[in-house]
Amino acid sequence: MENQYTIQQLSQKTGLSVHTLRYYERIGLLEGVPRDEHGYRLYRESDLLWVEFLMRLRGTGMPISKMKRFSDLRSEGGSTITERREMLEAHQAHIHEQMQALRDHLRSIEDKIDHYKGMEKEKSQAVSFNVPTGK
Repeated sequence: MENQYTIQQLSQKTGLSVHTLRYYERIGLLEGVPRDEHGYRLYRESDLLWVEFLMRLRGTGMPISKMKRFSDLRSEGGSTITERREMLEAHQAHIHEQMQALRDHLRSIEDKIDHYKGMEKEKSQAVSFNVPTGK
């Protein structure tokens, strides 16, 4: 039997708030979540894995609207595999562009840090030459 989780347990496992999980269900990112005899949500292991994937998409900057489109395609089944792959490839390319931009920004910051270290060293050397001997 597949593991089942309450909304609080899923929240703890994923780090998402209960509110966010309910929101994801309301907008259709999470579909078909069964409920127990008292009406409480019972998430399955497959729901946990799906939420973790959604978190990766979100964590890499995919807008909720695109996540929703991807989720809708997933719900449509095998006929959308190519479109889903293409969406992920486009997102992957966007991530690579962002990573390159971050590397460029980081290089610029590192250059500025080196510049300031050089200025500090020059200042330190200049001060040491002007120290009075006390005579």
